[in-house]
Amino acid sequence: MMKIFTTQLTGHFNRILDQEEINIEDSARLLAQALIGEGTLYIYGVNELHGIVLEALMSSEPFNRAEALLDQNGQVKKLSSEDRVLLFTYRSTDEEAISIAKTLSNQGVQTVGVSALVKNADPGLESITDLHVDAKLRQPLIPGDDGERYGFPALMTSLYVYYAITFTIKEMLNEYEDEY
Repeated sequence: MMKIFTTQLTGHFNRILDQEEINIEDSARLLAQALIGEGTLYIYGVNELHGIVLEALMSSEPFNRAEALLDQNGQVKKLSSEDRVLLFTYRSTDEEAISIAKTLSNQGVQTVGVSALVKNADPGLESITDLHVDAKLRQPLIPGDDGERYGFPALMTSLYVYYAITFTIKEMLNEYEDEY
């Protein structure tokens, strides 16, 4: 079972790398603008994707000048146009993420959305955020004997995208510092 899961997950990571490389690079560039200037990078993850916020803020490698998007009361913090937001959710049709992205857009805050793009659905998160990275996880990875699928590693795939973006940001910031 773990071999199937590992094979599927590795293939999933490779699809993200192969198909989303340009979106990841563009997203990193947009987010790095806040860090080069006076802004802050705010991060939000729906449900267990909040683990990405914890990774960014409390891990052994915290991301400098990053903060949680929500305050202690669960409200979106007051942001400026200098700030940027990195927003994670499962699917591009997620109503909570869409609502937050609309609020940020109305405030003039540039936002990167990360979610699995739902095919044949009304325009969703990808149409509201300034940039979007398709996390590609549309269904659980392992087919069961009963025809149902299981093993939906949304946090793992989202963390993969998080690291791809943040490693790219770090490269960009290092190049910027070398130039100035």
